[in-house]
Amino acid sequence: MTNNALTIRPYDTEDNAVLTDIWYSASKVAHHFLGEDKLHEHRSLVAELYLPQAETWVACLDGTPVGFVGLMNNFVGGLFVSPEAQGKGVGQALIAYCLELKGGLNLDVYALNVRTYEFYNRLGFVETERRPTDKEGLPFEEISMCLSK
Repeated sequence: MTNNALTIRPYDTEDNAVLTDIWYSASKVAHHFLGEDKLHEHRSLVAELYLPQAETWVACLDGTPVGFVGLMNNFVGGLFVSPEAQGKGVGQALIAYCLELKGGLNLDVYALNVRTYEFYNRLGFVETERRPTDKEGLPFEEISMCLSK
């Protein structure tokens, strides 16, 4: 996919360090409520497990990775855009690309991550469920959402 200087391509193992850095910088803003210790713990999981094992698509501006999405079938395991590239259509382009690939998407978002919840709402995602805890049992409300083509 190309949009001016924006391209979307498959993940390569050489992307691991830069995408992990993007994940961390975006998560410090979006998931600050988890705390530094939890973010460091998750950073290792992102690098060692999630990036290599998910169907990961990388968004690049002028050839430089600025965001990515990790899919497990039609479930969006994570969508992260570097803070410097947010607001430039990168996340929207990644969702549009994945929607074309899968025909429908599901995801979970923290209720405390209001900006991201509103982003998904603007794209047409519909809330399907709320849970009082996240998948780790932590006391952070999680919202399930879906989008059909």
